[in-house]
Amino acid sequence: MSSDVADSLTTAAANPPASAPVDALAHWQQFPVNALAGVPADAILWSERMPGGGHWSWRVRRGTRLRFVALDAGANVSVVLYAAHSPLERYNMPDSLKAQHTAHYTRGHVLMSDMGRAMASFTHDSVGWHDPLGALLDNERMASQYGEHRFEQYRNAMYRSGKDGLLIEIGKHGLSRRDLIAPVNLFSKVSVDDEGRFHFAPDHVQPGDSVELRCDMDLIVAVSAAPHPLDPATRYVPGKVGVVAWRSGPAPADDHCRLFRGENARAHHNTDQFYL
Repeated sequence: MSSDVADSLTTAAANPPASAPVDALAHWQQFPVNALAGVPADAILWSERMPGGGHWSWRVRRGTRLRFVALDAGANVSVVLYAAHSPLERYNMPDSLKAQHTAHYTRGHVLMSDMGRAMASFTHDSVGWHDPLGALLDNERMASQYGEHRFEQYRNAMYRSGKDGLLIEIGKHGLSRRDLIAPVNLFSKVSVDDEGRFHFAPDHVQPGDSVELRCDMDLIVAVSAAPHPLDPATRYVPGKVGVVAWRSGPAPADDHCRLFRGENARAHHNTDQFYL
């Protein structure tokens, strides 16, 4: 047995003490303090720690905020959004970018549905650039770039592509392969040169960086913490990510995201009308 494999067999995960079972553990208390500024501790609904390569999904009510925290350098979180009342309404990348005259997301931007409604808004961002264009890591690219990692040999906690992770999660909500949409890749930066070529920015995110989405509709939110497909790394070591949720209420009339652009105001108006 190689030393690398032996090390992986003997590495123990950090477990809570018997006096504090997993379901009672306040994960957010383990996040870097600088990532929790503005998060009201007495209003927190739940928190999670996602391993690199992991995936999860939630049904989230309108007026809930989700703050994603990079717990390791190089973290990536691929996010897809569907309207809870009818998943046929979902995040529309082309409309969102075109309406806001942008090719990346940061504080003030709104994720819009194909019905012209505000689904979620970027209410906090310590990073400044999140990628909507780079798509998902699939099995073919993962095998080509990182090789095959059989569980029996490596005992890996999670070695899964972003595409497979999101397909598993949306499947829990009755959705299938045909429903998988272009994600938003939080914590990743991809720029486009004059020739239309994509360029991935290494070292874009550091531990403690955070970004926050306010859910402006009742949503199905699915996420994967697999690597970005353009990440040039040759070892599969995606960063861990923390998530904390709390109720803050819908966007007020003077909300920064609502007023960021006229198109954003119309998208929020359309959502408000839906909830009258």
